[in-house]
Amino acid sequence: MPRLENIGCLATCASPSGQDDIGLIHGAALVWQDGVVRWTGPASALPAEYAEEPAWDAGGRLVIPGLVDAHTHLAFGGWRAGEFSDRIRGRSYLEVAADGGGIASTVRATRALDEETLVERSRRFLSEMVSLGVTTVEAKSGYGLDLETELRLLRVYRRLDEIGPARVVATCLAAHVIPPEWKADRSGYVDLIVAEILPEVASQGLADFCDVFVEDSAFSADEARRILARARELGLEPKLHVDQLTGGTGAELAASVGATSADHLECVSEAGIRALADAGVVAVTLPIATLYLDQTPPPARALIDDGVAVAVATDFNPGTAPSYHLPLAMALACTRQRMTPAEVLKGATRFAARAIGREGTAGSLEPGGAADFAVIDAPDVEHWLYHLRPNACTATVIGGDIRHGALRAAGGGSGSL
Repeated sequence: MPRLENIGCLATCASPSGQDDIGLIHGAALVWQDGVVRWTGPASALPAEYAEEPAWDAGGRLVIPGLVDAHTHLAFGGWRAGEFSDRIRGRSYLEVAADGGGIASTVRATRALDEETLVERSRRFLSEMVSLGVTTVEAKSGYGLDLETELRLLRVYRRLDEIGPARVVATCLAAHVIPPEWKADRSGYVDLIVAEILPEVASQGLADFCDVFVEDSAFSADEARRILARARELGLEPKLHVDQLTGGTGAELAASVGATSADHLECVSEAGIRALADAGVVAVTLPIATLYLDQTPPPARALIDDGVAVAVATDFNPGTAPSYHLPLAMALACTRQRMTPAEVLKGATRFAARAIGREGTAGSLEPGGAADFAVIDAPDVEHWLYHLRPNACTATVIGGDIRHGALRAAGGGSGSL
């Protein structure tokens, strides 16, 4: 039964409530067995039964639950660097999309890649995410927009969850935008999602969630209701991209359909915030996307003050958030969304796990949860997010196994657990 000792500061994030309650323990120890946490607390209170177990030395560093990236578009073909320059020159996201760029461009590139290529490409991204302390990743389809490619993307995610290096939770986002071949018959594409894509996804067990992008350039609220109602009949829980580019009633829609999360929310209304709070919907904020699109960030302070759990994720995708650096997103949440470092950590761990249906297993360090944690070369959470470095993570452990870096055995040496 391994234990980690000499932890300068341990953030357990064990409390299910309170955005800033990260369960700090100074001078802590952590014990696990068979990939599951058995005990956490002050080292001075370590139960005698664990005292002689193999020990590993955290070196006085900060230890946090493994980070959870609750919103990514992990598998895709190509990149869209040219659009980056276009937006800098003043073209809007919607203008680029209207000329055949944006999501449609990535759909063309993704359809051209076979499953093995997508697996290897995505696995490289995952490995680099793990090196940053990320242990669980939500991954969306949505760059196929036909039956064959949507299933291919979701099979990629199932394989990645099986082979690692991180845990992967899959979401079907066939309702990303209307693909070009269906522009003249958008209702026909919605029929395809409802009658063919979602039933096949469900029958093969390829996803846990169904997401819809509700926006003037994507799907209407009525279309979203129809798609999500069918998804729920098939056992897929609803999620929504809402209130990103234009204001509307997206948050209210998320609340009314009982969505697990409402993501983006840059243009959320006060009524929408109240609706999310009343319905217990997690707000997933995406600071890298707002940075790249030069948008005003979502009102995280208002969300938190009204009792909404706020998660922080990357939105990793090739167009509007071409970075999987979750610690960067966390630092941006501090500076641009006015969240404290403790609030941000809770948002990238326990509340992020809640947004993907994994609360109590991922995103916290408490007895019965997964032994997923990261060792950070910082004295505390404040210093870590204030002093942004390329990577402050010295070790990432998933299910009790080291997947990045190394831990030194107490008394010297290093190796695997």
